[in-house]
Amino acid sequence: MVRPKKHLGQHFLTDNSVAEKIVSYLSESTTHLLEIGPGTGILTNYILDKEIPNYFLIEVDRESVDYLNKKYPQLTGQILLHDFLKFNIDTIFNDRFSIIGNFPYNISSQILFRVLTYRQQVEEVIGMFQKEVAERIASPPGSKKYGILSVLIGAFYEVELLLQVSEHVFSPPPKVKSAVLRLKRNGVKALECNEKLFFDLVKTAFNQRRKTLRNALSKFRFNPGNEEILSLRAEQLEVEKFIYLVNQVVE
Repeated sequence: MVRPKKHLGQHFLTDNSVAEKIVSYLSESTTHLLEIGPGTGILTNYILDKEIPNYFLIEVDRESVDYLNKKYPQLTGQILLHDFLKFNIDTIFNDRFSIIGNFPYNISSQILFRVLTYRQQVEEVIGMFQKEVAERIASPPGSKKYGILSVLIGAFYEVELLLQVSEHVFSPPPKVKSAVLRLKRNGVKALECNEKLFFDLVKTAFNQRRKTLRNALSKFRFNPGNEEILSLRAEQLEVEKFIYLVNQVVE
């Protein structure tokens, strides 16, 4: 059996009923799927039942990959020994695809930033996160938990908190509770602003979230007449207001 490795943030899910439920959230229309961090394959069992034609698994732990190759000989060539954060997705998918996984909590935010890089291809994500991170992503404007990922993910995805998960269904049990999120690509093909500037402005605004936008965004110059919105704080602005503000930047 594979040993969970602390330095990789591995907490293997051990409850089959939870695993089955997570996989059941995948859209029936899924034809291209990437599983991140399959570990010992508890989600894999149920994914295989769905007979998804283009299914790949990516795992950074060689011991897990060796184990999975022996356990699932039918997946030969589909189990990739790679770091998802550095992997070139275009080598396996040149079309739209979905992602599923019990994500290592120490890199879950980085996984989502990577998803945003591939936002024109990633149509759905079903992922296990630390509960606090999941709530942050799903939180609305005005909430203390509302932050960078709430805005950036919310600009391109509909976010749904599906399931809260006890720490007792993992080996070893994490010190935090967990939650399953679904991100479903919305109809926004492109934001009505400079998207690179949008990402930069949102990150800058929340890096000093206690300051008013006028002070937090002092590196930007804005058209006159925006005193009211600049007197607010980042957590008070929904996606549309951030888009408006980007369009007020004097480049």
